[in-house]
Amino acid sequence: MKNQFPFVIDLTKIDFLDSSGLGALVQTAKECKKLKLGFSVVGNSRVAQTIKLVRLGDFLNLKSSLEDALNYLKN
Repeated sequence: MKNQFPFVIDLTKIDFLDSSGLGALVQTAKECKKLKLGFSVVGNSRVAQTIKLVRLGDFLNLKSSLEDALNYLKN
């Protein structure tokens, strides 16, 4: 994570996300914030539902497609 590029995690092919996975995403988001790097998570409907259930959608900058995430990070 020592580069200047935004960080996007694509979870569109993931079927299940548990608390360990959520914890890893939160830690990654915090590290990106500390390094002033853009960060976004792309998830399918199942992953998005889990992330939203624990109210992390805004914190993880959850997007429904890679294109949406990249557009978000450009702004």
